[in-house]
Amino acid sequence: MQQQWSDVDNYLVRSLIPNDPVFEKILANNHAAGLPAHDVAPNQGMFLQLLVQITGAKNILEIGTLGAYSSVWMARALPAGGKLVTLEADPHHAEVAKKNIKLAELAGVIELLVGPAVESLPHLASQAPFDLIFIDADKPGNPVYLAWALKYSRPGTLIIGDNVVRDGAVTDPQSNDLRVQGVRKFIELLGENPRLTATALQTVGSKGWDGFTLARVNG
Repeated sequence: MQQQWSDVDNYLVRSLIPNDPVFEKILANNHAAGLPAHDVAPNQGMFLQLLVQITGAKNILEIGTLGAYSSVWMARALPAGGKLVTLEADPHHAEVAKKNIKLAELAGVIELLVGPAVESLPHLASQAPFDLIFIDADKPGNPVYLAWALKYSRPGTLIIGDNVVRDGAVTDPQSNDLRVQGVRKFIELLGENPRLTATALQTVGSKGWDGFTLARVNG
């Protein structure tokens, strides 16, 4: 089944996503540096880019940089004067991300903050509100990241949470996996908050079986 999912993704990418040597080089840099292969797929990157364009976002917050692959996808859709702030806990990942941001000629658009997100987030008040917030970091921290996302949002802000299905494990309330429990609490908080209109979609593809949440801040 995984092979078929990957074949479909590869077909869609070949058919719809133009080849771009910058993205190919970013992925090669990430692989050479030993980063985990947790980057979004190219069609998912384009999906994020389209969300930036559809919402007209000018100010983006990304929690979880890895090698900045998704950062570049989103930052490329920003209008003149737009900015993306991205947070990365791992210093090695951050060094690779800086190299990739420079490669993409986006050093003036993407601001990378290194250190645990819980330490960086309190210092972003002067840059809020954000128009779009992408949460893609350690899953046990998702409930805390959502609280900060709500603090730094405005009516109309779009909050995206990645990797929330976890091969179906999200349905197991007895799971001993802290990542699963973090995602479950995150989803519960999304559903309970009257400020949010939210949904979630399952995805299958080259990255396996997973999914994402999408929430709009109403007020």
